[in-house]
Amino acid sequence: MFLGHSIQALQTAGGEATAREISQQPQSWQSALAAVREQLPHITTFLSPLLNQPDLRIVMTGAGTSAFAGRALAPYLSGRTRRRFEAIATTDIVTDPQEYFAETCPTLLISFARSGCSPESVAAVELASQLLPHCYHLVITCNAQGDLYQRSLNDSRTLALLMPEESNDRSFAMTSSLTCMMLSCLAVFQPDTFNPEHFAPVTETCRRILNEQHAAITAVADDPCQRVIYLGSGSLQGIAQEAALKLLELTAGKLLVGFDTPVGFRHGPKSVIDDTTLVVIFISNDPYTRRYDLDLLTELRQDNQARRVIAIADRPDPVIAQGEHFYFPESLNADDATLSFPYLLMAQIYAFSRSVKLGISPDNPCPSGAVNRVVQGVTIYPYQN
Repeated sequence: MFLGHSIQALQTAGGEATAREISQQPQSWQSALAAVREQLPHITTFLSPLLNQPDLRIVMTGAGTSAFAGRALAPYLSGRTRRRFEAIATTDIVTDPQEYFAETCPTLLISFARSGCSPESVAAVELASQLLPHCYHLVITCNAQGDLYQRSLNDSRTLALLMPEESNDRSFAMTSSLTCMMLSCLAVFQPDTFNPEHFAPVTETCRRILNEQHAAITAVADDPCQRVIYLGSGSLQGIAQEAALKLLELTAGKLLVGFDTPVGFRHGPKSVIDDTTLVVIFISNDPYTRRYDLDLLTELRQDNQARRVIAIADRPDPVIAQGEHFYFPESLNADDATLSFPYLLMAQIYAFSRSVKLGISPDNPCPSGAVNRVVQGVTIYPYQN
């Protein structure tokens, strides 16, 4: 049984793979962390000469969900390491490489890729090597047979990290593949914080969410909201963006879905709210950032325009408790990068449950083939310097 459904019911609904891949994440995370720890000497040998260069530029890239991994991690890692991390999607790089790679400083391109076969993912790596005289690559992927991983085997300037085999999701939407890649990247650059021992409370919390809170999350999905907005500050904006995409994908575009920051939401996007709208706010644990989250939470509740406003938080607060909310089963008292994992898990459960409620197959929500698991139909044009 996964997410409260029997295997037979999941097979009938066309959602067995998605439910299994959402549910396996706590175990997959421990496997991913153990693998990074085992490879740390090799990783350090590769990265240390690069990290010793004060003008090193680190670009985190990927397409779709993989791009949002960088969107979530870049602000956090910049703040923690005092280094220059940027998130630029491969879909941006391939269409305008001369602008994104205009600088000739030493560059480390971190590529997130479930399959490693997306045309833009491969092209972004090739363009970086073509345009930048001092370019190195860290490939974080789930597929040993993918083009990016195979390319890394014969390139001394590339280091590839392979995720646990089960994280190469078979379903349409990326779930465990995303979180394993994110966690592995954090373990590379912050090994004292992201390792099997320190991450164990997060793993246990997420197991409890799966066991104890999936029914309550599913109950929210039973409410026929037509518009869903996810909000998050700082690195949690990337999590809000991914949560929105997951819901959009698994419901085959049947809902109007959006994301923003709590402060940015006031500047126009707030006009989307009506009596069919669900607003979800991922509350930051940073004391300063949290004040902005709670201000908007209070404002939205007082406006009384949305159908529902739900806060999801780690630490309790009287403001949060005044309306609909979810707290973790036990407070983690962790930073926002750590909170990303239970936040993503809860968003995945909601998206899956809403998909099933709408009668859409989560494993293949677009059977027409207009949208594919690995993007097709992209022509990559040769670039002349």
